[in-house]
Amino acid sequence: MKKLSCIIVDDEFHIRVFMKSVLKILGINVSGEAPNGEKGIEIFKELKPDLVFMDINMPVKTGDEALKEMKQLNPYSMIIMLTSVADMETVENCIKDGADFYIRKDTPVDELKSIISELVDTRFGIL
Repeated sequence: MKKLSCIIVDDEFHIRVFMKSVLKILGINVSGEAPNGEKGIEIFKELKPDLVFMDINMPVKTGDEALKEMKQLNPYSMIIMLTSVADMETVENCIKDGADFYIRKDTPVDELKSIISELVDTRFGIL
């Protein structure tokens, strides 16, 4: 069975730590992380991950800007946007630009695990 490669792109360190621990519980290895969209694109090019969890609002380059570039580089990577703002216009634009899903950062942990498991299982058939 293929192990998924995953990166987390978020300017908030505690969110990266939290997401890594949730993904570890699910058996998903995080192979890289970045504090902004620009660094996210760099590690995306280098690591070619199957799965990306990315914040929308970040300094240097936003998640929605990085999303477009990542999808051009590899349209098959699954990109899940993380957001603390439920601004539906921004979320809808991310989906239109190729995001596979979005998750609110205030989602309870059990629900978060369930959402990620279902998305990954549907796409990759391995959770």
